[in-house]
Amino acid sequence: MNILEKLRQKLIVSCQALEDEPLHSPYIMSKMALAAKQGGASGIRANTVQDIQAIKKEVDLPIIGIIKKDFANSGVFITPTVHEIDELYREGLDIIAFDATGRDRPDGKSLKQFFSEIKAKYPDQLFMADISTLEEGIHAEKAGVDIVAPTLAGYTTYSKDTVPMNLVTELIEHLSVPVIAEGNFDSPEKVKKALQLGAHAVVVGSAITRPQIITEKFNQAVLDFDDNSTERRVIE
Repeated sequence: MNILEKLRQKLIVSCQALEDEPLHSPYIMSKMALAAKQGGASGIRANTVQDIQAIKKEVDLPIIGIIKKDFANSGVFITPTVHEIDELYREGLDIIAFDATGRDRPDGKSLKQFFSEIKAKYPDQLFMADISTLEEGIHAEKAGVDIVAPTLAGYTTYSKDTVPMNLVTELIEHLSVPVIAEGNFDSPEKVKKALQLGAHAVVVGSAITRPQIITEKFNQAVLDFDDNSTERRVIE
């Protein structure tokens, strides 16, 4: 069974923590991936070679690998150049994901130039395009990517009002390559709906693996609570 078949209608958990986050550590991410596997995840999305190497020691699930890197001259930061592709390929990954938006890349290459180069270099590698609009998804498919995901919907200046679920629907209607739902699929209900719409798989990240964000949501409920409410109960 190939990787895409293994991931069909399955849950993929994104295990990432940036440098300024409390859980930033390859060891911690490896344990997060193990916990995700024990919970039923069928795949992992991970950032950096160091995290990926640690995760591989804990789980044998398919991995979608990325490297996030900031450049002063570009808003593209998910696997932005061929250098990051090279690093991920050398590590040996089932799928490599990269920013396939229409924004200027840090090396000045167009998406077509960038992808033609990496596909010629690594013809057997599966590539996933992270996009923010339907037009970008169509462009990515024409370029030859294997998978499209609305990961960046709402994160580009021109897609701020985009609802990821709606974009998933549009992508499925217009593309022939698998569409993996990713980007604010933060509840079991959203995951189920995405699969019902025809998503190949669903990636969930912050709602599972970023406790500071999960805590913020619960704390906001506390802050919103009306102290004068007659329904208030104190539980000891």
